[in-house]
Amino acid sequence: MSTSPATSPKLSPSNSAGASDILLTRQRAVRIITMTVIGVGIDTVDIDRFRLAAERTPRLVQRFFTDGERATAMRRPDPTQRLASRFAAKEAAWKAMGVGLWSVGYHDVEVVRLPSGQPTLRITGKAAQRAESLGIVDWKVSMTHTDLVAEAVVIALGG
Repeated sequence: MSTSPATSPKLSPSNSAGASDILLTRQRAVRIITMTVIGVGIDTVDIDRFRLAAERTPRLVQRFFTDGERATAMRRPDPTQRLASRFAAKEAAWKAMGVGLWSVGYHDVEVVRLPSGQPTLRITGKAAQRAESLGIVDWKVSMTHTDLVAEAVVIALGG
């Protein structure tokens, strides 16, 4: 079976576009942006252990999370799962940047939602300086939780 040139996807022959090419199909032209993975981080948080730490040290939640992160979590009957997921995302982001817990401020990495609902990161302070020095221009974030554990994966992308 042969494929007609009008229906088979083709990349533009020009490599002078740098980090992007155009994928041509019969219906539309789609810009493909090539990004480099700078780092990947993953973290798992035991929810009961996190809950116990928060109960023992009430200021822990205020110290670890921004006002926006706390407000998002507090909309739920049990905010612990949401907070643990966000803590896992912060840890994963630090790992993706190759830094430890104490290298950047807790509020320097904030989990926010795009209008679509997709989670992403807002990076400020020392974390922003580190991300810039590594050439990080975008983040991909995936978070999940069960009654027992919260997990997050963060991919740091460069242009």
